[in-house]
Amino acid sequence: MPNGDNWQSDVLRDLRGGAAQQQSAQGPAAQAQGTPAAGAPQPPQGDPAQGPGVPAQAQGGHGTPPYPAPHQPSAPAEAQPHAQQAYAAQQPHAPQQQARPAAHLPGARPARTPDSRPVVDKTLAGAGLKPRHGEPFATRALRAARRTVSSSAAREVAETTATAEVLQQAVTTGRQIAVTSIRGGAGKSTIAALLGTTYAHYRHDPVLLVEADPALGTLPLRLGAETLRWTTGDVAGIVEPQMSLLDVTGYLVQLPDNAWLLPGSQGQIGAMLDLRSYEKVMVSLRRYFGVTVVDCETLPAEVARVALSASQARVLAVPATLEGISSTYAVLEWMRGLPRHVIAGTVVVLTETVPHSGLDLDKAAEKLRATGASVQLLPYDRHLAAGGVIRTELLAQPTRLAATRLAAQVFELSQQRR
Repeated sequence: MPNGDNWQSDVLRDLRGGAAQQQSAQGPAAQAQGTPAAGAPQPPQGDPAQGPGVPAQAQGGHGTPPYPAPHQPSAPAEAQPHAQQAYAAQQPHAPQQQARPAAHLPGARPARTPDSRPVVDKTLAGAGLKPRHGEPFATRALRAARRTVSSSAAREVAETTATAEVLQQAVTTGRQIAVTSIRGGAGKSTIAALLGTTYAHYRHDPVLLVEADPALGTLPLRLGAETLRWTTGDVAGIVEPQMSLLDVTGYLVQLPDNAWLLPGSQGQIGAMLDLRSYEKVMVSLRRYFGVTVVDCETLPAEVARVALSASQARVLAVPATLEGISSTYAVLEWMRGLPRHVIAGTVVVLTETVPHSGLDLDKAAEKLRATGASVQLLPYDRHLAAGGVIRTELLAQPTRLAATRLAAQVFELSQQRR
């Protein structure tokens, strides 16, 4: 019980949490005894201007009422130095008030920094074989011989020059191009990687590739990224309007030719990308990059539908099979009910996954064009079909030309929509 003759011991006991233990052991009676009687010497107040006193957590803390107001009688002058010395001796054992983590402060950014993860596990990286060229050596040799005796080389140079002029057109605001499909395995990520690589090669402004398909997407692998750290969901909580391009690129994966990648996940199962995070990232990053290529989820996912409606141009990857053509035709018929610019700004890409598809591609393309969409063909390529990192020098000649024509057409469509 506190008393006026030994109040220094009471102070030290409060600092050790003794008052809280006494209250729990003695019940309400301890609270009635916790206030010193009037006229009794009082402990020094916790005023920083008057030297060391009782810390703030001891005043009113641990279930003890606050000490009396300053107008009550104070401790004798000769007792105060002893109390201060006793407090200084016991200060290391006093309970310290923990600082509130920055992550819990209102409006503060998350303090967590994700660890870098490899795109491909090191134990699996050695399983990949040496990448092959997109077409056999005999085909390449025959083409080279024909170029020496015909004017095809001149026509090829003229076509490449015209395509480059289209791809290098200036933009007033960043162009966003969404790539999606109606099923997996249609070549969606491959087409997104080819488009992003082509734009980065021809354009002088930065190009961004966004993976909006966090469910074990293959875009980082196709682009040759080695490690991943920040994802689309992470950057959504970090990006701010006052950031510079240098600040933003610190959270991205750098690629060759002034291209950057924003992954959708770190290759973890169950990763999700909510609609609000996607919208914030796309709106915030648009002003930094001339062209943004988005690798979306397959339709009819919510993020994919929003990406198609918000982008200036759309690419729909379709396997060159009868099932793929039939399903895509149904989707295009549905898109005809949307505003006219949606179907007019859509390019359907028929991807050949085998050397001989067993399908009349001309008739299939004609049927799909009747809906108002454009149609392009991405021919079979051994290098693309093998998977792994896309090396442009190993692509077949028809594949490079098709990818460049596709990039130019999609970019022109995006310029028509402001």
